[in-house]
Amino acid sequence: MSVNGLKRAVAAIATYAAHPDPRAAIANTVALVIVSNQPFYPLYLCWAVSPVISPSYVTFLSTPLFAAVPAVMRRNVRLGRSLLLSAGIGNTLLCRIAFGAGSGVEVFLFPCLVLALLLFRRSERSFALVFAGMTFAAYLLPAETLGPPLHIYEPEEYLALQRLNFLSAASLTVLIGWLFAARLDTIPHSDETGGACET
Repeated sequence: MSVNGLKRAVAAIATYAAHPDPRAAIANTVALVIVSNQPFYPLYLCWAVSPVISPSYVTFLSTPLFAAVPAVMRRNVRLGRSLLLSAGIGNTLLCRIAFGAGSGVEVFLFPCLVLALLLFRRSERSFALVFAGMTFAAYLLPAETLGPPLHIYEPEEYLALQRLNFLSAASLTVLIGWLFAARLDTIPHSDETGGACET
């Protein structure tokens, strides 16, 4: 791809992610970052854990959902944010089924929890609480209800997988915090007061 073609692609992605609502724009950015990183997860797995990467293919089932977040956000902001959270929680559960409880993949529920508490306005606290509850429920789901993993790794491979998942989830959580900190001044005061007039 030429330099001009790359610039046009980057501009098109930025336009797709843009939204006048700062929270929606953050959600769009997070969704597209996840989309851009999902193809690399099997490579990270192969490099850091094991050449058996087939369980990671289940992550691609959620890729269309994450990619659709900005489009849905343009039609309905609340639905777009809900789609991002549903895709994140659902993808984590799929990965838990694929890799098993020893993989530490549940750590991806932490960025989901952070998003659940930050994406919704104070007047939408019920949505925040519902998604926070879903996140805790997904974490507390007994391993035996999910069935056996698609592949059983060696103990040292599970340790490496736990490290990989922790680093990935921690990086995503840091990104979310960074995006909110960078846009803190652009979030209207009314978002924080449930519709009160700005002063």
